[in-house]
Order: sequence, then C-alpha cells, then structure tokens
Amino acid sequence: MVEVNPDAVLQFVDVSVRRGAKLLLDSISWTVEEDERWAVLGPNGAGKTTLLQIAAAHLHPTSGTAYVLGERLGGVDVFELRPRIGLASAALAQRIPGGERVTDVVVSAGYSVMGRWREAYGRIDVRRAVRLLERLGVGELGERIYDTLSEGERKRVQIARALMIDPELLLLDEPAAGMDLGGREDLIRRLTRFAADPDAPASVLVTHHVEELPPGITHVLLLRDGKAVAGGLTRDALTDANLSQTFGLALHVERRKGRWYARAV
Repeated sequence: MVEVNPDAVLQFVDVSVRRGAKLLLDSISWTVEEDERWAVLGPNGAGKTTLLQIAAAHLHPTSGTAYVLGERLGGVDVFELRPRIGLASAALAQRIPGGERVTDVVVSAGYSVMGRWREAYGRIDVRRAVRLLERLGVGELGERIYDTLSEGERKRVQIARALMIDPELLLLDEPAAGMDLGGREDLIRRLTRFAADPDAPASVLVTHHVEELPPGITHVLLLRDGKAVAGGLTRDALTDANLSQTFGLALHVERRKGRWYARAV
C-alpha cells in the first residue's frame, strides 16, 4: 500500500481513467514534490493530456486516488482548488475570447474569469500582468487583440495568464507547439530561468520532444498507451531503452550542454 504524502504537490495512487472499453490511464502511481520540475513525455495517445487534466482538477480518476495540493479529488470542492493551479493548455486556449485585449487575457485570470466583463482591474494587477508578459518576451503585445497574435505569441500569453495567479502548481501542456525554431528556443531559454528560480512553483511540462526540455527539468515521466514506462530523475529515466520503449522505435538519447537530443538508431 502506498503511503500518502501530505506535503506532496501531486500524488497519484494507482490512478486509472477509462472511457468505455478504452483505458486512457492504467494504474499510474506518481508523486511530485514542491521543489521539482517534471516533464511528461510520450507519443500521441499516451495519456499525457488526461494525466494533466487530473493534475489540474478538471478530471476525476475512474479508479485509484489522486491528491492535488494535499487535497483528495472527490473529497474537495474543485472550484476552490483550481484557482491555486496555473494551467496553459489547448483546451483552455479555445475558451479565450478572440476579441480580448492581451493584457485583459492575462489579468482576468486573477479574477477566475475567462473574458473581461464589468470587472474593474486594479493597477497592481495590471502592472503584474504587464511584467509577466515582459518576462515571457511579449511585453509589447499588451494592447494587441488576442486573435491577431501568432500561435507562438498566444502560447506565451497563455503561460503569462497561468502565472498571474501566483500558482502553487504550474501545468504546461505542449507550450512550444506551433512555434518556429527561434520562438521555441527563446521560450526554452525563458523556461530555463523559471526552472532555476527557487521561488517558482512546482511544475509539470508535457511534450512529445526531448529537445523541448528546458535545462532545469529535474524529473521525467514516460508514458505509452496509458502506462508508465519509467519515471524519476531525468538523468536516470531518460535512457535509450526507456525512450525507445516509449516511442516504439530504436532511439539514442544524449545530453549536451544541459539540453537533451534524440535520434533514430
């Protein structure tokens, strides 16, 4: 029996999610501590987004137990829990009104709303939103309309929104997807600084590509067909054998100057 860790940011104990005859997650046990930066790697259909939905308190397990920020899903009001979690995901992005001003997209997160209505945002909140946009390299976009942004620019705005609430847990679902090479490398550089910040919250980043892992990622979880292939310290779990099993292809992985690279053998 797995001992419950009340200080863990996330703890999944034999978590499974079933949709009809399909197992999206199969008996996942996983713990994220306060000072850890995790990446979840796997091919399409591996269960990465489902895992993140549970971590964000947007989905309950079919079986097993999930603790998020010390609270057991099913025994806590998720509407009180969710404001403590910063989330940037494709599903959330679809709900952002296209005609919204970029600064308002960010600052509205602090009011737990999507789209500005009649809220009167304070100067302190607006200044924080502007600083976060600058931190993500898109400070000049504050007055732009969200619909006019490129996909890469939108991803940065979404991350700024996720950070607006000063979260206890940050969840990033494929933050570099849709970016060109320059945009991806600039974002990774900024996420590297975030990972190195001792005051930053625990984080989980989902990706398909080891090349998108920022230096500073401390742990990885490898998923295939809803099952955990391996998990633990990055240097221990990210091996040729584990990555090859995860993606169903003979792969060689290596680390150079803090970055990870993979190629077919």
